[in-house]
Amino acid sequence: MVPITTIVACIITLMVSLVLPIVALIGLAVKNKKQGIVSAWLLGAAGFFVTQILIRLPILAALQSQSWFAVFAQNNPFIYAFGLAFTAGLFELAGRYAVAKLMEKKLTWKRSLAAGLGHGGIEAILLIGMTYVNNLIYIAMINSGYFDTLITQTAGLGVDVTQLELIRTQLVGMAPSMFLLSGFERLLAMTGHLAMSVLVCYGVAHKKVGICVLLCLGIHTLMDLTAGISLVLPQNIAYPVIYVVLTVMAVVSVVILKNIHRRWK
Repeated sequence: MVPITTIVACIITLMVSLVLPIVALIGLAVKNKKQGIVSAWLLGAAGFFVTQILIRLPILAALQSQSWFAVFAQNNPFIYAFGLAFTAGLFELAGRYAVAKLMEKKLTWKRSLAAGLGHGGIEAILLIGMTYVNNLIYIAMINSGYFDTLITQTAGLGVDVTQLELIRTQLVGMAPSMFLLSGFERLLAMTGHLAMSVLVCYGVAHKKVGICVLLCLGIHTLMDLTAGISLVLPQNIAYPVIYVVLTVMAVVSVVILKNIHRRWK
């Protein structure tokens, strides 16, 4: 049985990663009618989806299928971690810049916010929200006993059930705090994405592209590079360090947003 505390933690993370982005869009659109909020959100979402889901991730998957690349990644974990972080920042920066240029003639503070919400929101929905929809479905199956039946039936067909057993073990045995941390991480990440998109939009709108683009790339690379901390520190130390760094970056992002808002006015 999956504990009720784990179920509650999964629901909270689902609310943060799936419901919150949609509610934020609706709230901003209702408050600012006829200002192109929805179209800006969709453009921001497309900026992430095209550059990451359609371009970068397939390239990365193709590379990871090559034995030489797997050996390189294993022998050079730090270079590999930096490469992942830098390319994520670079590809998403291209998406942010393209979105800002498309909106250039009607590039307002509110539309830049909407684009940032779209960029960070669609990432949260696709990468975390949909995962937690599946988690809650699996939990319902486990607690009803159907999941064990599914494993038995699948094994009877001669299909490997290792992945199914792993899912059950994780959902039953993992501490609820780990599921909550996933939602907290996504909240911090969305704050960072919001600031980075607004920063690029501000650069385009106020002819300060160079400094804004470099700052955005630096912030994004640093945020994604935190994952590399787990390569050099034990897990019980790495996790607190990672979340402290991400929290600091989120605070910096809020400061950036406030400064840009003041300057934009």
